[in-house]
Amino acid sequence: MESTAAGVIACDVLIVGSGAAGLCAAITAARAGLEVILAEKTDVFGGTSAWSGGWLWIPQNHLAIRAGITEADAAPRRYLRQLLGPRARDPRLETFLQNGPAMVRFLEETGVMRWLDGNRMPDFYDHDGAAQGGRSVTAAPFDGRRLGPLIARLRPPLDLVSLWGMGIGGGADLAHFFNATRSPAALWHVSKRLARHLRDLLCYRRGMQLVGGNALVAQLLKGAADAGVQLWHDSPVTRLQMEAGRVVGARLMRAGAAVEVTARRGVVLAAGGYPHDPARQQESFAHTSTIAHASAAPPNNTGDGLRLAEDIGAALDMMLAAPAAWAPVSRVPVARAPTSRASGGQGVPRHFPHLIDRAKPGFIAVDMTGRRFVNEANSYYDFMNALFAVTPKGRAPEAWLICDHRAQRQFGMGWAKPFPFPLSPYLRSGYLKRGRRIKDLAAQCNLPTEALAETIARFNQGARQGHDPAFHRGASPYNRAQGWALAKGPNPALGTLERGPFYAVKVVPGSLGTFAGIKTAADGQVLAAHGAPIPGLYAIGNDAASIMGGHYPSGGITLGPGMTFGYVVGRRLAGLPVNGLPIDDRPPEAPQTDGGPVNGGQVNGRPAPSPLHAQDG
Repeated sequence: MESTAAGVIACDVLIVGSGAAGLCAAITAARAGLEVILAEKTDVFGGTSAWSGGWLWIPQNHLAIRAGITEADAAPRRYLRQLLGPRARDPRLETFLQNGPAMVRFLEETGVMRWLDGNRMPDFYDHDGAAQGGRSVTAAPFDGRRLGPLIARLRPPLDLVSLWGMGIGGGADLAHFFNATRSPAALWHVSKRLARHLRDLLCYRRGMQLVGGNALVAQLLKGAADAGVQLWHDSPVTRLQMEAGRVVGARLMRAGAAVEVTARRGVVLAAGGYPHDPARQQESFAHTSTIAHASAAPPNNTGDGLRLAEDIGAALDMMLAAPAAWAPVSRVPVARAPTSRASGGQGVPRHFPHLIDRAKPGFIAVDMTGRRFVNEANSYYDFMNALFAVTPKGRAPEAWLICDHRAQRQFGMGWAKPFPFPLSPYLRSGYLKRGRRIKDLAAQCNLPTEALAETIARFNQGARQGHDPAFHRGASPYNRAQGWALAKGPNPALGTLERGPFYAVKVVPGSLGTFAGIKTAADGQVLAAHGAPIPGLYAIGNDAASIMGGHYPSGGITLGPGMTFGYVVGRRLAGLPVNGLPIDDRPPEAPQTDGGPVNGGQVNGRPAPSPLHAQDG
């Protein structure tokens, strides 16, 4: 980096935030020859991405094609039109669809990422254009020792959902843990994982078997460091600098002193949205008039990127189908919950996201009248929308997850872990409610006894036959994938609640992140209130308004577009061609690449990838 004066540092690109989107932008720009600084305000890198499942929704990715799963260009576009309606006309959707596969391939071919396919992961809805697999990718497990000293700066997995700080991967890994007391092979797998984790704790004071979002961020963090990106932690950005209507840098605090960074090419906002900004929550989350919002995102995501952009006249898009990625969460008592610097420290409320347990056999959800209100195996987003819809005006949207003893001991229930973990800590803290009979549980939860008993009896009657006449749980491919493949009976998402004692955990409105955010153009450039782009300023990830318009078509629709636009913006800032965008609309003074100037459709001496031309059909 070039120092131009005391307290002033010059670079080509300044990136604000260290989640997957920001890291992808940093890697793309740095590998194109640009000097990049990435500034993270906390003491650890990774943002919400490091706590996520690490899945990306990328239709037509090369891992699926390699496995023989191909689809017409029109298929994902038809699916999105079905769900998004007028929002499907957003030009950013086309940028995403045309560049997502290139991003996945770029990170693999440059040695940054090792991917695993999600070829059996269906879309959330069984609509026209939906796929039963082939549109998802995730990071392969990663040995944290490969990060060297940087491992100390990687945000650890969310302790509430991990096992002594050990992340558990989705799919086969999680299935082994659920089946450990029933299968010798599963028990052997779990035993090896635990033994390795205990060894890691003794040697390194943290787990080194990284999976999911932790593996994703770790690989990107290493890729950024290898590409020469300057990684600054504890460096909050306090304001953007403008000259002649263009963003030219920013002011940061670093080591207690103000530092000005001049960014010759531009500034990229990737600070994680506003899930923990109380003022903006009050403006955009209707339920906050009756109950506090309980986001499962890191508590440091307080809307910094949105405020920085607003301060210089950027427009926000708050009128989406939903302002956040709703999810049911349970509140974990602070005195009992483990804490760490990365999770906010002692005294910060803890929120467990219920993404898995609700859909398993032996679970149901009821509202405060003791009646079911939703297909529990639908997405977390749909679960919350259903709860909002049935909650009377002026009442807090709350519900209870209920299961029997067999289900709790196999799958766990939120923070209350499965066998062989004892239940006494969760019961003593009040987090978990227990009743020997249904009427005892109803009393514990202050639910109408007759209504709850009738609800469970009716549910059990259908579950024995593998049917859910009320909400059709298990009817869709996504429902079945969320269930338990080894369940007895014809429907993997259904199981009776018959074996007492019975358990319950209260769930409240939460989110995995925000959808509302900064208005951006098709290339990620921030738009001003009057509609024109603000030169030199880009927004990606949860700082940008969701390209899905506040809808949730499938798992991975945050990380997939976020990383794709990181790739797009990185190429844009380097003057490289981007599929579907004009090649002559680029920043001034485009740098030389490894193969010479970018011209004639050449990138590093090779033909630029051709844009996809979707055909409606």
